Amino acid sequence: QAQLVESGGGLVQPGGSLRLSCAASGFLFSSFAMSWFRHSPGKEREFVARITSDGRFTHYADFAKGRFTISRDNAKNTVSLQMNSLKPEDTAVFYCKAASDRNPLLSYWGQGTQVTVSS
Repeated sequence: QAQLVESGGGLVQPGGSLRLSCAASGFLFSSFAMSWFRHSPGKEREFVARITSDGRFTHYADFAKGRFTISRDNAKNTVSLQMNSLKPEDTAVFYCKAASDRNPLLSYWGQGTQVTVSS
């Protein structure tokens, strides 16, 4: 059974940093592109960052460029999101998503981890 479990969320002051992790199990992690999305109250879920299955290429939303870094470890079946210079508007539930390279209809979502940026 495929599973994604996020961790690392919490309360941080503006300007601070957090590192989110997503642990995958139950599927061939190295054949899935991994992404982070976030959902803030009153807003639609939005894309944050994506990394290809082999880790060679990354893509970021404009608001994440220069502040967030996505990475993965295919040996450990994990994907991470390093977030620096956090702002109050980054407050959201962050989700990781796995999307199959081989089947565009196959994807998995984690349950999310709350990030709150506040003084």
